[in-house]
Amino acid sequence: MSSTYGKLFKISTFGESHGTAVGVIVDGCPAGIDFDSSFIQSELDRRKPGQSRITTQRREADEFQVLSGIFEGKTTGTPIAMMVLNGDQRSKDYSHIAQQFRPSHADYTYTAKYGNRDYRGGGRSSARETVARVAAGALAKLILKQIGVDIKSYVSQVGKLKLSTPYQQLDLNLAEENAVRCPDPAVAQQMYDLIDETRKKGDSIGGVVNCVITGTPVGLGEPVFDKLHAELGKAMLSINAVKGFEYGSGFEGVEMYGSEHNDEMFLDEHNRVKTKTNHSGGVQGGISNGEDIYFRVAFKPVATIMQDQDSVDAEGNAVVVSGKGRHDPCVVPRAVPIVEAMAALVLVDFYLRNRATSKVAQEISSDLPW
Repeated sequence: MSSTYGKLFKISTFGESHGTAVGVIVDGCPAGIDFDSSFIQSELDRRKPGQSRITTQRREADEFQVLSGIFEGKTTGTPIAMMVLNGDQRSKDYSHIAQQFRPSHADYTYTAKYGNRDYRGGGRSSARETVARVAAGALAKLILKQIGVDIKSYVSQVGKLKLSTPYQQLDLNLAEENAVRCPDPAVAQQMYDLIDETRKKGDSIGGVVNCVITGTPVGLGEPVFDKLHAELGKAMLSINAVKGFEYGSGFEGVEMYGSEHNDEMFLDEHNRVKTKTNHSGGVQGGISNGEDIYFRVAFKPVATIMQDQDSVDAEGNAVVVSGKGRHDPCVVPRAVPIVEAMAALVLVDFYLRNRATSKVAQEISSDLPW
């Protein structure tokens, strides 16, 4: 089972939903990075359960511990291990599905592939694993901050409710002002009400998270198989419940002529190459061009619902699966920091890969202590 991501900035996550702890080992982080513990904890707090009535009521402090790789507030260049203890497991909530396969869960596929599975909260297939990603992603954000890269995500859709305003016209900081993490307060309230209504019905609903990355240097990404947008797509599709990824103009671009879609170029007042439009989403030929990178990530409705569903058990018998436990009726509010974390991991890895070979990266990194 592969639990490692990245080529130079590598992360390996470990732990299960109802095990002792979940955590991450980061290998390849440069030495000399200021390790801001309060920032990393604040990112974990954005993801943790029990934030509001429309999230799972599992209560976890999600306070992280550093086991290695940090000395006197700075990274040492050696592997960094971070861990979060699990505290509020209710494994008995899952005893009834020990031999049953829940619809649209990983129960059947894990059993078919490995021969057994940890049925408590989904074990390794649980979104609890994303705690580790957010911790590592927060460290990646600290590195990106030093080169002027900023990543912001927000909820743009819940069910059929859509925020259609272009991100350039939104104050994305407002996303953190409400439980849904939508930067339009009026739309956010409608989304909240829809999620809460869905929760009361014992059902779940899907949504979309938008991500905007500003300040990306030109030249990140590799031609052919390691294109920047391809790696971003892989990273996003590795997140639990993700069913779709599109960047730039995405599927809407097929409705345009090339004369409309092409991003014409010009030199700005600083003699930099810029584009008049950005249908490319900040990536051309698989390499960043310095414009904003923006993409959308679609999340399915959470598979666990508080309603009876038909299924089969490990012996092939027909059964009725009853929903129990504590689950999000809609995953997107808590998915926002996860999307940002995975985006940060992709960009840091490409940046470090560029430092040895890219003229642009060498110029940017010349003033950095690492």
